Amino acid sequence: MTRPLRSFLLAAGGSLLLGLAGLAQAAPQHALTLYGEAPKYPADYRHFDYVEPAAPKGGALRQAGFGSFDSLNPFINKGVAADEIGLVYDTLTRHGLDEPFSEYGLLAEKIERAPDNSWVRFHLRPEARFHDGHPVTAEDVVFSFETLMKDGAPMYRAYYADVSQAVAEDERRVRFDFKHAGNRELPLILGQLAVLPKHWWASRDFTKSGLEPPLGSGPYRIANVQAGRSIRYERVKDWWGKDLPANRGFYNFDAVQIDYYRDNTVALEALKAGQFDYWLETSAKNWATAYDVPAVKNGQLVKEEIANNNPTGMQGFIFNIRRPLFQDRRVREALALLFDFEWTNRQLFNGAYTRTRSYFDNSELASRGLPDEAELKILEPLRAQIPPEVFNNEFRPPVSDGSGIIRDQQRRAYQLLQEAGWRVEGDRMLDAGGQPVRIEFLLAQADFERILLPYKRNLADLGINLEIRRVDVSQYINRLRSRDFDMMVSGFSQSNSPGNEQREYWHSVSADNPGSRNFIGLKDQAIDRLVDSLVQADTRDRLISHTRALDRVLLWGHYVVPNWHIKTWRVAYWNRLAHPKVTPRYDIGLYTWWSKAEATTTPDAPAATER
Repeated sequence: MTRPLRSFLLAAGGSLLLGLAGLAQAAPQHALTLYGEAPKYPADYRHFDYVEPAAPKGGALRQAGFGSFDSLNPFINKGVAADEIGLVYDTLTRHGLDEPFSEYGLLAEKIERAPDNSWVRFHLRPEARFHDGHPVTAEDVVFSFETLMKDGAPMYRAYYADVSQAVAEDERRVRFDFKHAGNRELPLILGQLAVLPKHWWASRDFTKSGLEPPLGSGPYRIANVQAGRSIRYERVKDWWGKDLPANRGFYNFDAVQIDYYRDNTVALEALKAGQFDYWLETSAKNWATAYDVPAVKNGQLVKEEIANNNPTGMQGFIFNIRRPLFQDRRVREALALLFDFEWTNRQLFNGAYTRTRSYFDNSELASRGLPDEAELKILEPLRAQIPPEVFNNEFRPPVSDGSGIIRDQQRRAYQLLQEAGWRVEGDRMLDAGGQPVRIEFLLAQADFERILLPYKRNLADLGINLEIRRVDVSQYINRLRSRDFDMMVSGFSQSNSPGNEQREYWHSVSADNPGSRNFIGLKDQAIDRLVDSLVQADTRDRLISHTRALDRVLLWGHYVVPNWHIKTWRVAYWNRLAHPKVTPRYDIGLYTWWSKAEATTTPDAPAATER
């Protein structure tokens, strides 16, 4: 829990005096940073380094969507929202893409926060307007916050749980008061709040999904919708924020068109046929073998790897420990032993990947070796509640010789399963209750089946039946929300400044919230304490120590079968697109790209595609 340094007085006079005392110490700023250090860009900055401020406007960016969509309301836990719907909305601040965690004023021209981080105030720009011409006011901000907390997806209630109230002080000033002081991240993440128009929603039901184009104040508005098939956004030519330093060089395309495809294999063929312009490739096999086409050879279709300096996070096969089958840690460890990464990487990925060894891999936040003195100080009070290996062993996933024969791992897995009360009768593995073990693996991506089939064979060698159940995107999302799965593949993305989102991943408060990212179903008091103390870290060094401590406990809990990562983004795009010479350190920066009128996107031999 957050540290209660002080609380706001309830009496009106006491509140006023306390507010005035805070005001005497607070100074409005153009940007916020996590620990109060100076942001990279000063108050008089003209634009970010990773944009081309003179980039031409025009053209269209055509992208591919996966599966389908049936909603234009991304804020609720119903339906499947259309891709890129966030282009319709503005937020209070803009995240700096070349800094670990800095927020620059967007709808808010100035921000001030209490010295003890017990409140934050945003001063709205007088020129900010919704697309219908209505000004963006403090009442809209309060409405947005209260609506998301009441009727939005459960993640908002977890993310903003420490906010006690939002107050419209006047037309252009809004203050958020916190239940506890000391949460350094909360003022910054409140700046990421999308602001909704109160007057527009007054005659509509926010809890219902639908396909009515919403009103926003962002750089694009919805121009055309074909339910489940495509959506087109058009740039707002008189957008109120187009000349702000935070927006200069962004949003150069006149239109953004997204067409949906049934699976990624079809979509890739459509890319090569010139049906859309940009593709983020996630398959190592495709990157190595699927682009041997004339358009790549003659430079029309560009393949490029862009450095990714973010923590890679953890992608893995996730156990739903709400299921009795997975509640024994020995069972989870045994099942993880049966995944042969070395064979998979060599045979299926052309050796492109690195095995993930941390929930914060590719960063200084990742645990390594044994706990140091600072980590031990955090972990020792929890010794009786966490796995003993946390103190004595460095976590290392099993390593095979890549031959596809993993007898040593299978023997160890069988030993662990026996210790958990499992046994083999005939050709079948029986669990501790004497029931045949059947595990359903929920999947939406067709191209992932080839990765799971070798894993399925390794489990079958021990008499365990792994059933791969592939469903459409809508059914997949609904089953995830209702926690109706045994295992699934997903990831927990991380930033260089982990904070409140960790509650959404691991904390007990999110375990029973449909739609939260606590897929595992964690309800562990030790992990709760580690998450809460991480959120309250008051220096960078303490944040690193708390993150590494949390990482160790999660790893030794064997809650996922760790997958793999790569330290670049692999992108393929038609040469009608161009991007700045400087790429943001922590993002691809797609909306800093632009369209080149002189280039061609017509391939030499277009192919028909099925959508």
